[in-house]
Amino acid sequence: MRFDYEEGQTKASSPPSKVADLPSEINHHWTKALTISEDGRYLYVGIGSNSNITERGMEAEVDRAMVWQVDAETGAYKPYATGLRNPTALAIQPGTGTLWAVVNERDELGEDLVPDYLTSVQEGGFYGWPYSYFGQHVDPRVKPQDPDKVASAIAPDYALGAHVAALGLDFSSEVMGEQYADGVFVGEHGSWNRKNPVGYKVIFVPFENGRPAGDPIDFVTGFRTEDGKTRGRPVGVTVDPRGALIVADDLANTIWRVVREGSE
Repeated sequence: MRFDYEEGQTKASSPPSKVADLPSEINHHWTKALTISEDGRYLYVGIGSNSNITERGMEAEVDRAMVWQVDAETGAYKPYATGLRNPTALAIQPGTGTLWAVVNERDELGEDLVPDYLTSVQEGGFYGWPYSYFGQHVDPRVKPQDPDKVASAIAPDYALGAHVAALGLDFSSEVMGEQYADGVFVGEHGSWNRKNPVGYKVIFVPFENGRPAGDPIDFVTGFRTEDGKTRGRPVGVTVDPRGALIVADDLANTIWRVVREGSE
């Protein structure tokens, strides 16, 4: 849906208009990720699969597990990239216009597989689902296999860890200070299927020359404490124009604003 507004408005001044219909869900991955190209011409929409590994058959996966490119004026769409099990958040890299995503990978291969990931998204690229994961690592549970598709599978740029449930993504800003001037923030909602839970925090992934470079840095923690109590679960993250990080928390039903010490 499109809501027309002018800068400074705090409420819609006209009814919304439909841009495009999106696939509906069965009981998997009903949310959709959304971002817009730098020139405003295209919307990019992340659409998750209708299953873990196609247990409902490929007919349930039509137009799923992919990123759509949607013409913002006409609503015409095409697959931009495929084989992404659940692209939960999208962001455009400033200066390059490159599309990036965080993706939640498949379950039931153990506590330490498969890593959720951060990746640039190549137009026409195939990222493995359902046949393989993290490039060309074949998932033997998926039958029949497609060796040609596996051979074309692109390995993601950066592993975030298995089952961290990355749900938020945004690029940092130079006004956030030298340490956080170049990179991305990722909201990790937290695992539900590990004996030792992971995630439940916001991390910063540093970049160098336009690519991830180095270990992640814990940026906002305390959502799950050492006593095992969960007090919050981060979802969406965004950087505001003044360099504060805004974090949506769907357990505490709170929006947090994180600022540098000494700033407003």
